[in-house]
Order: sequence, then C-alpha cells, then structure tokens
Amino acid sequence: MPLRRREAALGDGVVRAALAPLLDAHRSAYPGGDEAELLRGYEVAERLHRGQLRKSGAPYITHPLAVAMILAGMGMDTTTLVAALLHDTVEDTPYTLGELRTDFGEEIAVLVDGVTKLDGGRWGDRAEAETFRKIVLSASDDLRVLVIKLADRLHNLRTLRYQPEHKRARYAKASHELLVPFAERLGIHVLKREMDDLAFAARSPEAHAATGHAVRAALRDAGRAFGPAMERLRDSLADHGVRARIEIRPSHLYAVHQSFGGELAGLRPCEAARLLLLVDGADRDCYIALGAVHAALHPVAGQVRDFIATPKDNMYRSLHTRVISPDGDPFEVIVRTVAMHPVAEYGIVAHIRDAGDDAATADAVAGRRDLVWLSRLLAWQSGTPSADFLDGLRADLAAGNVAAFTPDGEIVPLPAGATALDFAYALDPATGDRCIGAVVNGRLAPMSVQVRSGNVVEILTDPAGAPSEDWLEFAVTVPARVHIQQGVSRRRAEDAAASGRRRLVRALAGRSVDLLAAEARGDSLAVARALGYGEIDEMYGALTTGSLRLDDLLARFVPG
Repeated sequence: MPLRRREAALGDGVVRAALAPLLDAHRSAYPGGDEAELLRGYEVAERLHRGQLRKSGAPYITHPLAVAMILAGMGMDTTTLVAALLHDTVEDTPYTLGELRTDFGEEIAVLVDGVTKLDGGRWGDRAEAETFRKIVLSASDDLRVLVIKLADRLHNLRTLRYQPEHKRARYAKASHELLVPFAERLGIHVLKREMDDLAFAARSPEAHAATGHAVRAALRDAGRAFGPAMERLRDSLADHGVRARIEIRPSHLYAVHQSFGGELAGLRPCEAARLLLLVDGADRDCYIALGAVHAALHPVAGQVRDFIATPKDNMYRSLHTRVISPDGDPFEVIVRTVAMHPVAEYGIVAHIRDAGDDAATADAVAGRRDLVWLSRLLAWQSGTPSADFLDGLRADLAAGNVAAFTPDGEIVPLPAGATALDFAYALDPATGDRCIGAVVNGRLAPMSVQVRSGNVVEILTDPAGAPSEDWLEFAVTVPARVHIQQGVSRRRAEDAAASGRRRLVRALAGRSVDLLAAEARGDSLAVARALGYGEIDEMYGALTTGSLRLDDLLARFVPG
C-alpha cells in the first residue's frame, strides 16, 4: 500500500477510535444517523484545536467531544452533535463563521454562532450580557442552541476543579443563576440536577459534603422505610385496576440543601427521597392511581398539585401529592404515565428525539407556543440596556410557578408573588399600560393584589390609563417592570419636551419669531439635526433638563 494511502487509512482509524463511543451512543438513538458528517465534524474540530490544551492539560478537543457525548447520551440529533463538536471553533480558532457555513451548511452555522461568546475586546463590560441576549434570541429560532450551551456548561462544571480557586465559586454562582434555570425552563431535569449539584459543590464544598453524607446515610434505610408504604400502594393499585411501577427516587443534593440547609442531623429517608408511580395507561389512569394512593395512605390536606390538567411552563406533566407513611412520616408521591416520563426527565430533548425527520425536528425546536417563558423573555429583552439585562434575566428565570386563568380559561403562568398588574402585562403590554384594577374570582381587587394558582383574573382598563411610577412598588415580573419604566420614561420625555417647547415659544415671541411657522417650514428639525438631536422633541426636552442652553438655541433661530 502506498505511504499516503496507508497514512490516510491510519488517520481514519485513529479518528474512528476516538469517536467510537460517540458513534455508538448516537447509533442507539439514531440508527440512520449520518456518521460520515460526525467524522468530518470531528476531523475539522481536532485539526483546528490541535495544540490547544485545557486547564487540566488534556488536549482541547476532549471538551467538544465530551459535550457531544452528553448530547448523544440524551438522544440528540446528528446536526446538534456536529455543531457541538464545532461549537468552540469560531470562538477559539482562526476558523470563521463564513467558512463553517460553507463547509457544514446554514443550520449548523446558526447553532455554532448561537453559542459563540461575543468578543470582550469589542464589547467590553457589555460582552456577558449581550452574549446571553444573543443566546436567547438564537434560541427563539432554534432551541438546540440552548441545549448545546447547557451541555457545554455541564462539562465545564465537571472539570471546574482545574480552574483557579477564585474562579470556581463565581462560575458556579453564574451557573445557578442563569444556566440551571434555563435547564429547568426547557424541562431537562437530568441536566438540571447534575448542574445543581456540581455548582453546589464548587460554591459550598463543606455544605455539599455534609449534605452528601446525610443523604447517603438516610438512603441506606430507604428500602425498609418505604417498604410498608409500597406494599400498601401495590395492593391498592391492584384493587383499583391500575398497572404501575413504583420507584424510590432520591432527591438531588442541592434540593435537600435548599429544603433543610444545615439542619441535617437525623435526616430521614422520606426527607431524602420520594416515590414515583409510573402508570401503564392513559392520562385518566393517573387520577385513578391518585385515588388508589389516597386510599392506601392518608393524604396531607391541600398538598395535591395537578400538573397534568395544568402543565408547567416547561411542559412537565405529573400529579404530586403528599401522604403519611404507616410509620407516621410525611413524604411525596409523584404519579405520571410511562409516556409522560421522558418529557418529565428530558423536556424539550424528548420532543426533539421523537421528531424523527428534519421537518418535524424544525417544528420541535422553533416557534413553540407552549414555551411561554421564552416569548415573555423576547418581549422585554429588546427594550432593556446591557447594564440591566442580566439582572432582569436572573429575576425572570427565578423559581416560582403560579398558573392563573383568564375568564375564557386561558392559562397565564406567573412567578410566585406576582400581582394582578403582572397578570395584565403578561396578557399584553397595552393591557398592562391601561390597567386600573382587576376582578379576581368574581371580586373587585386592586392591581397590587397577589395572584395565586387557580385564580380567575379579569383586568379592568381605561383607554386614557398610563403607567405610574408608583406601580414599580408592587410589580414583580421583569416584563411588567420594563414596560412600566419605559412608559414612565416616555411620559417624562413628553412632559420635558412640552415644557421646553413652551419656554422656547415664549422666548421667540419676544423676538417676533413664530415657532409654529418655523416647525412647519422644517427650520426646527434642521436646527435639531444641526445640534445632534434626531427629533425636535429631543431638542425641546434638552432645554428642560438643562443639557441645552436657551441662549444657544435662540441663536440658531434668531441669527445675529
């Protein structure tokens, strides 16, 4: 065999060996996946990153390969895996987005561009905020951008120990505030749980270790503690004619820490785990199973939550109830069908995985009306400056889930603590701006009243209504606060312009100049443009604020 052909064959063998686990994982989910495209993506990424090292000392290519492996393990499509292999090439190598588009096509270029950070040299302090804004905008076109970003962050958290100590806590804090909530909003709980625990370990290593020790000790007795309850449940399910599998589901460490903090002494199995009932049947069988649970174990009053009739923002569907064990310990039981389970664990990834072909995948990743939180983000982000964007994003992604209803039965999801005013802005910014009150469950209520799950809310409006600065004292959601601030600023600008114009009218009248005639001729606009203002009202407003002197402006209208 000629030397060149032998070297090519050897190179191909090395690439296939490096990519074998990825190919195997992808083949199990996508038997007809384009392995040649994966091989080509890896070859390009390996060549471009050659010579670059991770902080661990490992070749850089190990990172994009690990990200692709995470995604393959969840069953993501070929296009996503190729984009994951190439996701750092435009950011960290001379490879341009145009070259990538030529080599791999528009779809992969869009995904890679979506996760590519903006240049800090060009964007300065705005880089982080604008990078996240870019991710949100890209995700509105293709949710796989966010999925790749989450897998990228997960692998970086897995290898965070190689970073300098002062960077670990900051990186983990940002992960908890901005990336973990995105995993939650996309319903990808398998990623959320691991990211939660890894970030927890980096931010509070001692608390993480203590929580891990307490949970492991509690779970050693899980079989004995849950055994009697599970026996009763099996008998009751059989009596009700429901087929279901019962599993003990441990809570992840960060969830336990949030629930109990440092009070971990004597942590019991029912505090460290829940029971999951996977029903082999239709949605209605979950309600029969819930009845079987309550027949077998005493329910805690007011602790049933129905996320089947009213799914969460992230498409999650299950029934949750709290019951008392035969030993007197309260614990949670989750009921869902076998068909609901993949979405409960993998969220949007389950929909992508089930899509099957290119057209169905496109529908699964773009323009989803069931992801109301993304529409809400897109609605307020454009009017928010970089300096405020990350704080707004953190607030909007914060935990809390309230499902209220319009009189027509439309579900309006809101964060905990939201008010009728927030509800109004969630319906439509114009409705919020004109809001003067509400009718909650048939009773008149002020705009400041807190909305609770299950409330039916009707918004009262006045065509002449306008946002008031006082509303900021009880508006909770970011969209409401952004629109209120914009409305207040707009009114202030209008008032300032009107005041400045009146002042100019009086001054010009004393010099026998008619401002209205000057405006009609276009003289006022010409003066405004000459002074660097885009509109006449901006110039008039500058008179009121003092940034433009009256004498300087008069000189433009009354030449000496």
